[in-house]
Amino acid sequence: MRVIRGKYKSRRFTPPKNFPSRPTTDYAKESLFNIIENKWELENIEVLDLFAGTGNISLEFLSRGVATVLSVDNHFVSYKFMKQTKNKLSANNWAIIKNEVFKFAPKIGKQFDIIFADPPFGLKNILSLPDLIFSSDICKEHTLIIIEHGKETDFSKQLNFDEVRHYGGVNFSFFTQK
Repeated sequence: MRVIRGKYKSRRFTPPKNFPSRPTTDYAKESLFNIIENKWELENIEVLDLFAGTGNISLEFLSRGVATVLSVDNHFVSYKFMKQTKNKLSANNWAIIKNEVFKFAPKIGKQFDIIFADPPFGLKNILSLPDLIFSSDICKEHTLIIIEHGKETDFSKQLNFDEVRHYGGVNFSFFTQK
């Protein structure tokens, strides 16, 4: 896993072999950030990364100058790896929480400019994720929500859905808090 742009550009981080998730591919990540940077000025915004896994997306946001990132993942191995990476980089604007997303999101008590979620592709209640986000009072007006998912998941009928982009086996569905 490597950081594509920004202050951590070309830094590589290797998750342990027993890692419970798959990092977003560089191709998909680069395409995603081209879209994001055309919609948002990233400096001084706050980002929530749900199902953060390796912290790959969190690192890319941090590298590009966001004010803060809050990463949430339930797996201890993910939590530990992100904490180690944070310490290596001295990234004081990166908060990492070990918690179950569906239980934690309604309790965050803070709103974000961008919310990224990369749940396991086979998650049984994946289609309820947009409703969870919109009902949890974690969105500001015009918050951009991005959910990474497999091709078998279709969010197009969901509230506030904008578009879906396909990059090989990776899909990003975009929503906007209206």
